[in-house]
Amino acid sequence: MTTAVVQPLPGIGDMVWHMPHIRAIAAYLGEKVTLVTKPRSLADQLFGPDDVVRDIVWVDQNPSGRRGRHDGAGGFLRLAGELRARRFDSLVMLHHSRRIAAAAMLAGIPRRQGYGWRAQRLFLTEGPYLPPTDARQHPFRRASRFLEAAGIAMPEAQPRLWIAASAFAAMRARTASLPRPFVAFGIGSSEPSRQWGAARFEALARRLLDAGWQSVALVGGPGDAALAEAIGGALGTEADRAVPILGWHLMEAAALLSEAGFLVGNNTGVMNMAAAAGTRSYSLFGTNPVFDHSREIVPIASPGDGPDYAMARIDVELVAGTIRRDRGGLGPVCSVA
Repeated sequence: MTTAVVQPLPGIGDMVWHMPHIRAIAAYLGEKVTLVTKPRSLADQLFGPDDVVRDIVWVDQNPSGRRGRHDGAGGFLRLAGELRARRFDSLVMLHHSRRIAAAAMLAGIPRRQGYGWRAQRLFLTEGPYLPPTDARQHPFRRASRFLEAAGIAMPEAQPRLWIAASAFAAMRARTASLPRPFVAFGIGSSEPSRQWGAARFEALARRLLDAGWQSVALVGGPGDAALAEAIGGALGTEADRAVPILGWHLMEAAALLSEAGFLVGNNTGVMNMAAAAGTRSYSLFGTNPVFDHSREIVPIASPGDGPDYAMARIDVELVAGTIRRDRGGLGPVCSVA
């Protein structure tokens, strides 16, 4: 049997949330699966060669700034043709997409399962179907409820990254001069409304350096270089203690995050990776509901109502106080609560 598992949510965090479910399906089937997902998820970097993904079908739909290969009527037929060429026996959708379900039907995949909300059910061959009320659940909870209904055991209760020894070796070679012990900041954000800002990150960095941490790793993507420079520049004579870690391979970044004392980060992929790597993650939620699917995530929500300037209402004292209460102090040596 050859099985495709569909997870089309585009972000890195979206893929991290679904890693336990994808592994559970592969374990249930007793074989590796093909993953159907979007390029922005960087799934090829999250799933290593010893994991459960055989290969990936990239769905190039709704990309930023251009027309995707699978957009429009022609793109729909192209996607169906690519799925048909793989000759899948079954397809499992961890999503409610009607378009991909319809493409799978057109591709002739004989067994098609999914959440079954609204018109998607027309293109599926069988359940279990989730009740419409589950649409309000976090995507991790939806996928977990789907597997439970399908009788598929999920050994991992929360997302977990499998980090290869080679990733640790590469990371340590790149960070030989990084002063330790260190903390990490997840400075990137997929949307401006999720960005805490250079001034607040710099002010928190000063407190943590004064508390005894030797450095702060500024983790993000290549597009975060200006933000990292602003944070470091504001530290003045201590600028070299704010170390940019930008655009790394995700597994090397995960290896670094796993060795951090903790992470403070915007609600984005780095935050989810840190928690999945086993690192305490103080996560800043200004505009979105907080997550509760990982015991390593300590949510720090914006006080007050309304989305306007919500991240600005998360002040440095609120973040520092949360860390202090959770760990018993701000410094490297503390009594964990």
